Amino acid sequence: MANTSAQATTHTFKGAHGDRMAFHEMGPVDGRPVILIHGLFSNAQVNWIKYGHAGKLAAKGRRVIMPDLRAHGESARGHDKADYTADILADDNLGLVDQLGLRPGNYDLGGYSLGARTTARMLVRGAKPGKAMLAGMGLEGLLDLANRADFFRHVLEGAGTHEKFSGAWMAEAFLKTTGGDPKALRLLLNSFPAVPRAALAAFGVPVMVLSGAQDSDNGSASALADAIPGAVYAEVPGNHMSAVTMPALGDAVANWF
Repeated sequence: MANTSAQATTHTFKGAHGDRMAFHEMGPVDGRPVILIHGLFSNAQVNWIKYGHAGKLAAKGRRVIMPDLRAHGESARGHDKADYTADILADDNLGLVDQLGLRPGNYDLGGYSLGARTTARMLVRGAKPGKAMLAGMGLEGLLDLANRADFFRHVLEGAGTHEKFSGAWMAEAFLKTTGGDPKALRLLLNSFPAVPRAALAAFGVPVMVLSGAQDSDNGSASALADAIPGAVYAEVPGNHMSAVTMPALGDAVANWF
């Protein structure tokens, strides 16, 4: 019997450095697993559960597995630089796949924004889902991360000083609603490797690129779809922040997986 959003359960796994990490789960335990990874400053509850997206997959009989990334949600929030090695998010979540015993081709994988970047890095590192999804992500956001990392560094370092309603002010306000740890997040910003263009052509799995129609925060999503052989491109209403709240996003995710 599929869980409703109110019935989501929380579990733990070991991160790449042995840290206590959390994931949330909905749907039948014998359903085909799909891992959904949230974005920066967010968590699984906000990205996937709150607006009903995970519930739509669970209603289809899918086992929906939603980790809280390191420095987010209920997962480890260490303040030691050594906790944030390059590609740590991919390492953590490849470990989750292994610890859950998910076999190549027998699970699906996707993410939004930083979650999409983490999904891409997992594919580069050898993850073999049946299908993948890169949502809230554009080509430039994978090839060159410097501008986005610098933006979020500015958000964190200038907390309390940003002009009202500016992009930085909105990002800081969102962080306050999710209870993020600014110190841990500043350390995490140094651990995001780029994805080489050649790697996009070598993913070797069906990919959907999903974007809000007004979302250009991470560059061009349509260009990203064009760079991945056979990728499907889909749009939903909204920008980078508002698209997450739209029922159409959950519909698109459920239709793909």
